[in-house]
Amino acid sequence: MNKELYIKSSSEELTVVLTEDDKIVEISKENNNRQFAVGDIFLAKVKKIMPSLNAVFIDLGYKKDAFLHYHDLGPQFLSLNNYLNRNISTNQRIPLRNFSLVDDIDKDGNIKDILKPGQKIVVQVAKEPINNKGPRLTSEITIAGRNLVLVPFSNKISISQKLTSNEERTRLRNILKAIKEQNYGVIVRTVAEERTTADFDTELSMLTDKWEKAFVGINQNTKLPKRIIGEVNRANSLVRDLLNDDFTKILIDDFQLYEDIKEYIKRVAPEKERIVKLHKDDSDIFIKYGIQKQISASFGKVVSLKSGAYLIIERTEAMHTIDVNSGNRNVSNQNQETNALEVNMIAAEEIARQLRLRDIGGIIVVDFIDMHRSENKQKVYGLMKELLAKDNTKSYVLPLSRFTLMEITRQRIRPETNFKVVETCPVCNGTGEVAQSILVVDEIENNLKYIIHKTGVKNLVLKTHPFIAAYLKKGLLSSIAGKWKKQYKCLIKVLSDESYSFLEYHFFDQEKKQLF
Repeated sequence: MNKELYIKSSSEELTVVLTEDDKIVEISKENNNRQFAVGDIFLAKVKKIMPSLNAVFIDLGYKKDAFLHYHDLGPQFLSLNNYLNRNISTNQRIPLRNFSLVDDIDKDGNIKDILKPGQKIVVQVAKEPINNKGPRLTSEITIAGRNLVLVPFSNKISISQKLTSNEERTRLRNILKAIKEQNYGVIVRTVAEERTTADFDTELSMLTDKWEKAFVGINQNTKLPKRIIGEVNRANSLVRDLLNDDFTKILIDDFQLYEDIKEYIKRVAPEKERIVKLHKDDSDIFIKYGIQKQISASFGKVVSLKSGAYLIIERTEAMHTIDVNSGNRNVSNQNQETNALEVNMIAAEEIARQLRLRDIGGIIVVDFIDMHRSENKQKVYGLMKELLAKDNTKSYVLPLSRFTLMEITRQRIRPETNFKVVETCPVCNGTGEVAQSILVVDEIENNLKYIIHKTGVKNLVLKTHPFIAAYLKKGLLSSIAGKWKKQYKCLIKVLSDESYSFLEYHFFDQEKKQLF
């Protein structure tokens, strides 16, 4: 499988597109003036205790306060809090390896016994603001790297379940035991397979340094909230999380971003540096490589499938619903059950892609075409499980019900990705209504009088739709355009333009300057 990353940068936002075998599977849009991203770590204040929810609201400067539940404090919250207070009081770097951890908090405790209003607290964004909800927070801090995830105030070594070789798991565990510092836990990522001790040692040093430096300079007068560790931008985080041997190209249209990503890859995977390329053309990177066309075909309410089948994707307040339709697909030599199975299998592949593409989270209900044989339902269920297992975002899928409905839940940590794939009608401007065509000639005449009176220009060019132009010029001596010339003592040349909508027209002077 060939993977390619296309990165388009503008003054407003950064758009990152991941393709697999030339087909878009993931899109991410990031506003350049974003306030919060998953992984950002803040020093903030507790604003309000909610005993009934066993939670607190934290002021992060967002219009909606961020939410932190007791269960998201993390077992070593008291150690984190002590470490913060000690840093504030000493105002210098404190190595965590020399810090004494305290006992874990009670897993069934009450948040009002731990926190109070106005208290300073270190939190990490677990979910970005979505709809009318503020950010969701955690105080169980993790700092992601290329091969490892650092977990301060822990001594546990966890290894990705996708690494199935017992021999490799033992090797990795032994390496990390030997080199990691006290009071730092680590999670070994899948891409760490066959990495050397030197690779891990370099990355661990970088991550621990990042954590400890974040507290330098913090004191009682520090203005809160304050971001003390910022997650890398979406382009770099995708490269960090997804880069593997399957990647064949990373194409970027911004020189500074190109330099940043190339430098990052040179540091973490030097053998892949050559695949980072700069798009030097003035042309739009998405249009040139067919990305924009795929986006237009993949977003929207109706998504077409092979052989005439299609999906209808709709969003409600509580969930997303996906309806599978066979359309005009009908294979005459197959029975209804076989046709339904084929369409459902095709639909399952596209649905799994759409979930990643749009980053749809929460509850998803899929209405597949009715099938009666249980083994066919099991085939569709098995395929969907297999496809969703490749998704980096956690999801859970239930078998098809008696009515061929499938329920899926998918973790939602940021707003759903969406693109506008319809255009406003140039005739009605989206209202669905246009002026009566019989009145357009009177409207043109009124604007002609206004231009002559206001500007004094009497040598004009009128461009309009061919039908209107023909109507205005009809008749050699008695045409409407001819009458206007005599009545308003002007020269007016009527030109037709096929690109104009039916009721569209514009006046120009002899220098081609638009007057109306």
